[in-house]
Amino acid sequence: MEEQENAERAAKRKAKRRRTVLVCGMVIAVLVLLIAVLLFLVVQGNAGRMAPWKQEKVQKGTENMTEDTSAAESAETETESETETETEPPAEVLEEADRLAAMYDYDGAIALLKEDPGFADSQEMADKVAQWEATKETLVEYPLDQVTHVFYHTLVKDTSLAFDGDSNEGGYNQVMTTIDEFNKITQSMYEKGYVLVSLHDMCTVNEDGTVSRGKILLPPDKKPFVLSQDDVSYYHYMDGDGMASKLVIDENGKVKNEYIEQDGSVSVGDFDMVPLIDTFVEEHPDFSYHGAKGIIALTGYNGVLGYRTDIAYKTRENLDEYQEKFFQEHPDFNEDSFKKEVKKAKKVAKAMKKNGWEFASHTWGHMNVTESDLSRIQTDTEKWMSYVKPIVGDTDVIIFAFGADIGGWEGYTSDNEKFNYLKNVGFNIFCNVDSSQYWVQFGNTYMRQGRRNLDGYRMYYNPEMVEDLFDASSVFDPARPTPVPEM
Repeated sequence: MEEQENAERAAKRKAKRRRTVLVCGMVIAVLVLLIAVLLFLVVQGNAGRMAPWKQEKVQKGTENMTEDTSAAESAETETESETETETEPPAEVLEEADRLAAMYDYDGAIALLKEDPGFADSQEMADKVAQWEATKETLVEYPLDQVTHVFYHTLVKDTSLAFDGDSNEGGYNQVMTTIDEFNKITQSMYEKGYVLVSLHDMCTVNEDGTVSRGKILLPPDKKPFVLSQDDVSYYHYMDGDGMASKLVIDENGKVKNEYIEQDGSVSVGDFDMVPLIDTFVEEHPDFSYHGAKGIIALTGYNGVLGYRTDIAYKTRENLDEYQEKFFQEHPDFNEDSFKKEVKKAKKVAKAMKKNGWEFASHTWGHMNVTESDLSRIQTDTEKWMSYVKPIVGDTDVIIFAFGADIGGWEGYTSDNEKFNYLKNVGFNIFCNVDSSQYWVQFGNTYMRQGRRNLDGYRMYYNPEMVEDLFDASSVFDPARPTPVPEM
């Protein structure tokens, strides 16, 4: 009986151990399953945080394995994907390089692309550089003594006000050009292959004061020309005669003109040469060589660029009749007003220079240097240096008023006291007015160039003299009174 009880107790203990082992096994299995699930979630989380291009590679690798593609083919696919991403060239860099190349500055365009961090991996950039290198080989050096120079005065916006029969009509008809005429001339010259260049593209001033010939390289079908405009001061006497009143910077940071309408309201737009050329070059960058625009020849006695910046507006001394009238119409104009005018003029001049424009002296008082003695030239030059130069900056170009000059066509000589003085104060380039197609002279220490007036007088009396530039009969504004007064 006792033995039977012992056997039953042993059987119960054995059954209990089996249950314990089974429960432990089940617990272990559950733990293993939980660990597996957690590991799976961690792996998936890391995959979700991969960069898109890495996910693409993993996906492609998985697809290749599924399709039983070779490991070499998988690696090649991944390499191609990386290359496509890394070699995408920056749009703004390409745009700027294309603009430089359009302006014949191939070296600048090539340097810009090569400096880009992505150049080594960009086939598009490499192709452009190769193209521009090949184009450079086709450029030809243009003869400097065949570079023409054309110039204008302030452009007429409203012909009904400029040609209204008053005492100024005759002068406007002779020496001014209308906006419509200017735009037609510019378009014609562009179509004929003319390209804007700087006087400083034509020559180099060396440290010792000597002047060397420059070098202009253009495609064979292009012709360089220099552009200038005189008297961009918007003189008082022109008020109300249908021309712009000043140059300003608009809300987009561009240099434009202010024009006072007949009702007194103010319009801002392309109403004179500077903004008209800026807009044209923006649309036709191949009209400009290395970003060159034109040279603005300034007097100073009524201020510059439409701002009343001469010392007379500060002191109210030595006023002419127009300045007297100005103060009558602006009784509150004081020293603070003067300082604001100077500040605004400097801002406009700085913006113009940044955009390819240059400045020249036109003498402070619109002086005839041929008729004036050295003492008068010195006094006038000192005024220009004191009241104009601080606004527009340094210049080594003087464009003589009235088409005058300080010497004959033979060249400036060492005993020419007027030349020696102007050279010593910093002028190296001297421009007069000449009716020839081109007239350029290089001396040891200077360059001279003749300029051609494109105005009512020239178009009416000598249309054949501008045939290389445009057809005067199709340009001449029918609003002009005829005959144009003789000089």
